[in-house]
Amino acid sequence: MHIQLLFGVVLLSHALAAPLILERQSSIPYGTVITRCTQPGVVALTFDDGPFIYTEELLDTIAASGFRVTFFVNGNNYDNINNHASTIQRMVAEGHQVGSHTWDHGDLATMDTAGITSEMTQLEDALVGILGFFPQYMRPPYFSYNDNTLATLGDLGYHVIQADIDTLDWQNSTPSTIGGSEEIYEEGLENGGTLSLMHDVYQTTVETLVPQAIKDIQGRGLTSVTVGECLGDPAANWYRTSR
Repeated sequence: MHIQLLFGVVLLSHALAAPLILERQSSIPYGTVITRCTQPGVVALTFDDGPFIYTEELLDTIAASGFRVTFFVNGNNYDNINNHASTIQRMVAEGHQVGSHTWDHGDLATMDTAGITSEMTQLEDALVGILGFFPQYMRPPYFSYNDNTLATLGDLGYHVIQADIDTLDWQNSTPSTIGGSEEIYEEGLENGGTLSLMHDVYQTTVETLVPQAIKDIQGRGLTSVTVGECLGDPAANWYRTSR
């Protein structure tokens, strides 16, 4: 894993030295809300609001399962992203996808174009400093957006990702209540849901909900992949190095 991470860092350094021009080659629409996977036999586990103190433990659990997942990260929410640079690098090195969840989890529907742009570009700058590139995938905080939000995000080159299974783990974040989120996830899979929302900032999510979700997915013979993969979008389209 250390060799893989070192290779990734060298590759990212090269990307910084030779920035690419953004060319929208993806068949996935920009500035349009996407709520479910399109590829058969797969699900996408996604985690919002991190990185935080439980994210490394989550990565360990996911690594043991062989799954790939997506992290929609903030720049300054539960902690500052620069305090977790090695965790962000580990996500990419281990095959996971990193998406944007804005700089500080502001409600984009309440902002004008300049405010939305600031929320996105502040995080872009931080991720360029950590990874050498930034995402083309994002999730609006609170699932909150309006027509101007989507138009602005489209102009900025973002695919907008929601979910068709919201585990509500933020409401069920205690040992006595997390079972409610386990039931939501299991029922969601049973009803054909594919793209779920969880949060890696809660210990109960990482230590209770995720292990049970892994069992549920494996028991149904499904494969856990990144959001890009679950939409059939090649990894070359997930990131860019210049605006």
